[in-house]
Amino acid sequence: MIRFRAMSDEHRSRASLPVGKLPVEQLRPMLARVASRDDVVVGPGVGRDVAVVDPDPAGDRYWLLTADPITFATDEIGRYAVTVNANDIATAGGVPRWLLATWLLPEAGCSPADVERWSEQLRTRCEELGVALVGGHTEITAGLDRPIVSCAMVGDVHKDRLVRWDGMGVGDVVLCTKGVPLEGASILAREKRATLLEAGVPEGLIEECAGYLYDPGLSVVAEAGAACGAARVHAMHDPTEGGLATALAELAEASSVGLRVEGDTLPVLEPARRLCRALDLDPLGLIASGALLLAVAPGDEIAVTAAIASLGVRCVRIATAVPAAQGLTMVSAAGERPLPRFARDEIARVF
Repeated sequence: MIRFRAMSDEHRSRASLPVGKLPVEQLRPMLARVASRDDVVVGPGVGRDVAVVDPDPAGDRYWLLTADPITFATDEIGRYAVTVNANDIATAGGVPRWLLATWLLPEAGCSPADVERWSEQLRTRCEELGVALVGGHTEITAGLDRPIVSCAMVGDVHKDRLVRWDGMGVGDVVLCTKGVPLEGASILAREKRATLLEAGVPEGLIEECAGYLYDPGLSVVAEAGAACGAARVHAMHDPTEGGLATALAELAEASSVGLRVEGDTLPVLEPARRLCRALDLDPLGLIASGALLLAVAPGDEIAVTAAIASLGVRCVRIATAVPAAQGLTMVSAAGERPLPRFARDEIARVF
């Protein structure tokens, strides 16, 4: 019996993990063991994209820190990397300032011209957002079949204007900008073009989704700033891995509330929906950077929506916060059902 148990434990220790984010049941106890310090205002946690530190208790600003890799996209990897990290800073109400970029490049299939093109994308995007590239690391890494760019970004925010991850309360409404899944559709269109054509997706539709990277774009920095200037935003989150459904669940869990999601108003973009249908993917579980989730008081909905609309950006209400005991439900003309859950991002199924 003892020998069998020892072999079983060893087998479990070597079991493979699925592609995507580390499972929450493994991540949560890991984070619970992380030591903190007095200058850490917001430390690590499930669904927390930004750490907040106070470098000067007598000062008026917090530093915001985030880190995100780009692991699926290759075509515009430099632009993706800067944009998604800046988005995280913006969701805390802050301004992105400084970037560190680590480039891990494969031994094969990566030319000096590719590296030059990707680095130019990163440099250009930094300039567009007013971000300074201050360092990082580059290397050719054994065992990779695609390039990976992992960035860390630092920003700042006035202490009175920090948007916390856990500020949503019962009765708040949740707004969503643009539509979903912008990033996922763009990556699929750029990286899986041949597969989509074979599945019968029209070339024009693929081109439209590929263009989401630029129009309407994946940045939420402008709309986050406009919203914070119009009202007191209680919480913000950008739906990245796991898509809109996972982002809503993370937003609710952070504030210990439930959500009543209005299924008929979810802004799933029709071209993206058709791409997902061709690959048998659920658009609600596909990486969705480019959209922004905002929790505000019902009385501030009109002001925030108008401020975002002034940028030419669509913004719609998609959910209402309810007591946690009511859970996460999606209500539509077809009835009521639990909000879908995704153990990993849908995009992992095609890569």
